[in-house]
Amino acid sequence: MKKLSILFALILSVTFLIAQSDTNSKVQVLNFGTFHMGGTSDAHKTEYDEHDKKNQTEAQAIAAALSEFKPTVIIVELVPERNEWLQKYYADYVQNPDMKIKNPSELELLAFEVGRLSSAERIYGIDHRMGYNYRIAEELESKREFKTYNAYMQNLEAKIQKMDAGNTWDKLRTTNQPETLDFLLNINADILTHVSTEGNFEGADEAAKFYQRNLRMYSNLNQLDLQEDDRVFILMGATHTAFFREFMERSPKYELVNVFDYLKQ
Repeated sequence: MKKLSILFALILSVTFLIAQSDTNSKVQVLNFGTFHMGGTSDAHKTEYDEHDKKNQTEAQAIAAALSEFKPTVIIVELVPERNEWLQKYYADYVQNPDMKIKNPSELELLAFEVGRLSSAERIYGIDHRMGYNYRIAEELESKREFKTYNAYMQNLEAKIQKMDAGNTWDKLRTTNQPETLDFLLNINADILTHVSTEGNFEGADEAAKFYQRNLRMYSNLNQLDLQEDDRVFILMGATHTAFFREFMERSPKYELVNVFDYLKQ
């Protein structure tokens, strides 16, 4: 009996060490969601003046806070085909952070500044463009009433106003809350599964396209040469952040760090 107890204790110890080893070997990721600070083709645009000096000062302070994560790699929402241009543009910014930028966006205001302050040398775009018809319900509404969808959509205004309220700090804190990320998944994809004519899957098929786009973006990330000692800062529109949170929470390769450990004023 004593031998069995010792054996059992050894098994537990080995299991614990393996688990610890797996955790320690994962790539640390700060997966940060933002609204688009410059121009965007998205259906919803947060009211934000990227030329306002107060907004720029707040964005720089947020970048300084996030840079405490000390990332070695920066990931942004650009297609990989632009990576050569992106790397050069970033290098120019690091050399001259006061360079004149005609229309600054979250790329320069946040991603570049986080990278500069943390001395990150690598930056990559992982976006993948795919269209999908998020207005499919409007096209089908004459054929059928979508009760769940319509009830959900009627309550949107208050949620969107909450996301848009306050200064830059307030907006980004709200944006990165788990309930906001869940909302963004729902409004951009999952709610469409309640939209279909009898025996068909019109809404689900459109939602699947948006899932596919984000899975392809995640595949772009996984094709990068990331090592165990890399620390990765990902800056994307928050809906993509929401998808990546889902993917990374069960990933054998990545470990998410808490955004709010760094998003401190």
